[in-house]
Amino acid sequence: MYKTLNVSSKIKLIVSDFDGIFTDNSVFVLNENTKLKKLSFKDLMGVSIAVKNGINVAIISGEKSPEIDYIAQKFSLTDIHQGIRNKYPILKQIVEKYSLSEEEVIYIGDDVNDIDCLNAVKYAVSVNEANYKVKSLPHIQLTQACAGNGAFREVVDNIIELRSYEK
Repeated sequence: MYKTLNVSSKIKLIVSDFDGIFTDNSVFVLNENTKLKKLSFKDLMGVSIAVKNGINVAIISGEKSPEIDYIAQKFSLTDIHQGIRNKYPILKQIVEKYSLSEEEVIYIGDDVNDIDCLNAVKYAVSVNEANYKVKSLPHIQLTQACAGNGAFREVVDNIIELRSYEK
């Protein structure tokens, strides 16, 4: 059994930060108006697998990014929030929108602006590259995959694997 995280097969919503989870936090600056961020097809496939298995994917990002717009359009995601400094009220709003219990929500984040959200959920996940304050949270789980290289996919794979054993 492939299992690296203690999650639930009942997860119906994955809420994730973007930079530091879907990306490795690098920004390529071509000129003062053009920035690029590298995405992994592992993580894009993770979004696809989640959506195809009835798991809603939401992104709450402190930054605005065309890469987030790309993912939202490609997978018809509706719960996309960009330029958000205080993420907790948005997380609460999304959870209430779907009337979900704590067994049905997972949050993935890597920096201090994710701590309130990570503390608000039962299943809190981050990456090894996360800020030390995030990694010191008592209930945080760390992916084996690196930020921007399959960390999101690892979360999805764990949920799907649990579901396959319950059938």
